[in-house]
Amino acid sequence: MKAVICDGFGPLEQLRYDEMAAPTPGPREVLLRVEAAGVNYPDGLLVQGLYQMRPEAPFVPGMEAVGEVIATGAEVSRVKPRERVAALLNLGGYAEQALAHEAAVFPIGEMDAGDANALLVAYGTSHHALKQRAQLQAGETLVVLGGAGATGLAAIQIGKIMGARVIAVCSSPEKQQIARDAGADEVIGYDALKEDIKALTDGRGADVVFDVVGGAAFDACSRAMARNGRLLVIGLASGTIAKLPVNLTLVKEYAVVGVFWGNFTKHEPAVYGANMEELVGWYQTGQIKPLIEGRYPLAEAPEVLARILNRGAVGKIVLLP
Repeated sequence: MKAVICDGFGPLEQLRYDEMAAPTPGPREVLLRVEAAGVNYPDGLLVQGLYQMRPEAPFVPGMEAVGEVIATGAEVSRVKPRERVAALLNLGGYAEQALAHEAAVFPIGEMDAGDANALLVAYGTSHHALKQRAQLQAGETLVVLGGAGATGLAAIQIGKIMGARVIAVCSSPEKQQIARDAGADEVIGYDALKEDIKALTDGRGADVVFDVVGGAAFDACSRAMARNGRLLVIGLASGTIAKLPVNLTLVKEYAVVGVFWGNFTKHEPAVYGANMEELVGWYQTGQIKPLIEGRYPLAEAPEVLARILNRGAVGKIVLLP
């Protein structure tokens, strides 16, 4: 089968699109013929050796895939061959065939493959961040950094469902319009972030900040939090790890909350499963709708990852074998 192979941590250009042996499912595993593989920001970090997980090389990146079940292990009972599913993976999505544990596979019927991929990591991360980690309440003000990215757009839509007033933060007029179309109540840029948040909340500050950017944006938000606020640390797309003056959390009485969705899915699989059921229900009723920016050939993975890491992408991108 064809796959995108990482022979060792390094620049994205070192990824190669080549032949490799197809995997064989273990007793509790499912083998998919991949229809579409979702692309996520951590994929680009992973192949450069910059992510929390450091798999042994060579490996195939890719945390999520949609496709048809073509084989199952002897102990698999949840799905059957020829069923169309979305699968959360440890690795292996950027290939013509991929393995997943049966507990991480969800039947999707006729759902669009790009939408199904988006519900796994992008919407799954935002949902967990706002529901379990922030415990977002109706009437609160939610500030979403990176508002035109896949997770940002998910956070906007989920925040509105949960009853929040949503302020989206985007770097360009084009991205700001995308966030506005997704349902954001207010849209601002990064230049005067602290001042704009304060102005839009009558000086009170944000109840919840959804931060996938880090760096200077984190610094600004750390000074624009409401009392009892929750500043969610989700990603570091700026490339800079901010340093928090902890006296701010003392005098303003807010919490800084880490969000590592991968750990959540491993340690709380039942809660993760319930979250996915809720997301699928919202999708089926039209309350959430992923923006699929593009569908690209699998061989173009290095170029697609570079664009995502450089914050040039909006919405969700998928690769097609």
